[in-house]
Amino acid sequence: MVEKNGSTNHHQTFDVSIDQQRDSKFFDDDGRVKRTGTAWTASAHVITAVIGSGVLSLAWAIAQLGWIAGPIVMILFAWVTYYTSILLCECYRTGDPISGKRNYTYMDVVHSNLGGFQVTLCGIVQYLNLVGVAIGYTIASAISMMAIERSNCFHRSGGKDPCHMNSNIYMISFGAVQIIFSQIPDFDQIWWLSSLATVMSFIYSTIGLGLGIGKVIENKKIDGTVTGVTDVTKAQKVWGSFQALGDIAFAYSYSMILIEIQDTVKAPPPTEAKTMKKATIISVASTTFFYMLCGCFGYAAFGNSSPGNLLTGFGFYNPFWLLDIANAAIVIHLIGAYQVYCQPLYAFVENYTAKRFPRSDFVNKNIKIPIPGIQMYKLNLFSLFSGGDVYNSKENTEVELEMDLSSIA
Repeated sequence: MVEKNGSTNHHQTFDVSIDQQRDSKFFDDDGRVKRTGTAWTASAHVITAVIGSGVLSLAWAIAQLGWIAGPIVMILFAWVTYYTSILLCECYRTGDPISGKRNYTYMDVVHSNLGGFQVTLCGIVQYLNLVGVAIGYTIASAISMMAIERSNCFHRSGGKDPCHMNSNIYMISFGAVQIIFSQIPDFDQIWWLSSLATVMSFIYSTIGLGLGIGKVIENKKIDGTVTGVTDVTKAQKVWGSFQALGDIAFAYSYSMILIEIQDTVKAPPPTEAKTMKKATIISVASTTFFYMLCGCFGYAAFGNSSPGNLLTGFGFYNPFWLLDIANAAIVIHLIGAYQVYCQPLYAFVENYTAKRFPRSDFVNKNIKIPIPGIQMYKLNLFSLFSGGDVYNSKENTEVELEMDLSSIA
């Protein structure tokens, strides 16, 4: 087809160019914009997802199990996590590890390998898990923000003011921040937020570790027993041990978002699976090292009376400013961790709604907003209300690809 000026129509050029997109330096083999993730960015995502404020409860978990069983269980769960993760890494592509069909999400992996009712069952479990994590992070962030305000209130009043406060305002504030960050259009583009969250997780873990070491030096002894808590009934001991196992297992859990993280890794060489395996061993080794330090030194400091949150064992005053820094780091970390866990959930909701209502402008239409200094931002109203902007960046790739190749032609 020829235009009025005699030149070839852009659509004809696009038809030729689209066959060459696998060789393009701008697009991957599936037609999407080239992924740029590395082993280090993937490690940041994993560490952000794994090292949560739950690290502060590991001293309590070891207290339930004792000096022998506690560290052994922690190392065992680290090995299980690593082994199962490298198996899951191989499921990113179906068939050939280099040119096979990509599975973009955990549910795609389940669909490719299991199918049938297992897809529905795993989908329900995964997304309910993600919703639960999101709720837990919202509550945990509010608790940390309240701890900062309460410690400063106690400090100002000298302990005379009971400093009662409502957590609603803190949860609403956390939600407002998440609405803003949720407009980041793709998992691949929140690497900087994950990196910041990773740094924050090491900051508050290091503070907890430092305070634990200081407490051990102050006590001039290593507290704790070989078998852990003993001044309880047998039923309470069994229940506490199972709770400890659950806490440690949950502290390593990130399988439900591993594939989504792997989907941010750039194409071979090396293969995505090899890069993700490297990221897995880096992240699991790093988290285990910090878990062992925080859990063991926390237990050494407080013994069988270790608190559920290591930071609360040091009170509000000594030193209250350091605890404020630790709680602030927890809040910042949870902001990033919330995004890492919720991006797959956003993608599911938005993709399903777009397919369910393909003619809805509210769901599918983008509003172009010019922002000085950067590219035109495409705002989707449904994404704004649903909390994310994953759909626009992934499902519309083919349309945007056609526009980009046409303009190049």
